[in-house]
Amino acid sequence: MENRLSKILAGCGVASRRGAEKLIFDGRVKVNGEIERVPQTRVDLDRDEIEVNGTLINKAEKKVYFLLNKPAGFHCTNARFAPNCKLVVDLFQHLGLRLFTVGRLDKDTTGALIITNDGNFGQKLIHPSFGHEKEYLIKTNQEILPEHLQALSRGTRVQGQWISPKEVKKVRRGTIKITVMEGKKHEVRELVKAAGLELLSLSRLRIGPFVLGTLGIGEWRQLSEAEILDFAS
Repeated sequence: MENRLSKILAGCGVASRRGAEKLIFDGRVKVNGEIERVPQTRVDLDRDEIEVNGTLINKAEKKVYFLLNKPAGFHCTNARFAPNCKLVVDLFQHLGLRLFTVGRLDKDTTGALIITNDGNFGQKLIHPSFGHEKEYLIKTNQEILPEHLQALSRGTRVQGQWISPKEVKKVRRGTIKITVMEGKKHEVRELVKAAGLELLSLSRLRIGPFVLGTLGIGEWRQLSEAEILDFAS
């Protein structure tokens, strides 16, 4: 069936819709032997040969969805930019599937991360327009005072945009929970810094409806069919 090139790539598990568009803009996608730089180009997997980084794309794989408690030190990218670079997708290499992370967590941030081969699912989960919350646990070496909570709630400027969290809650002496919506790069770290706090550790507890729960660091589970259907409805 004919469809937009970016949507075809996302459906085949190459990347999220946004990631597929970047691959196309970067000239890393060929259609019938020619570099194609327009994501909206109409293609048909039954008719056209599509290559990404020189690898021929086959018809869409069965969709899979995993929730991981990301360990520190792993990068949320499929591009190994250094020989000893550890990638999140390496943890799933034994499955033999083409997977990608939905959005990114910093290398040193742990916690809830979705790994899938369904680009449309990833787009719906991570894009701000769908309004899915992200909840983080922040640990500092300081007593959390009322003025810190006020500063966190007030927000700060991140990437040229004023960002304020949806909810800020003190858990104990040096621990806070923050719920955000936007998903800007480093936004939680920037909020903590602007409030005059020194960050010791950062972990994501929840992304949208998917809660980390009792998963240990480095552990993962496959999302159930019911969870996927509930999210899609």
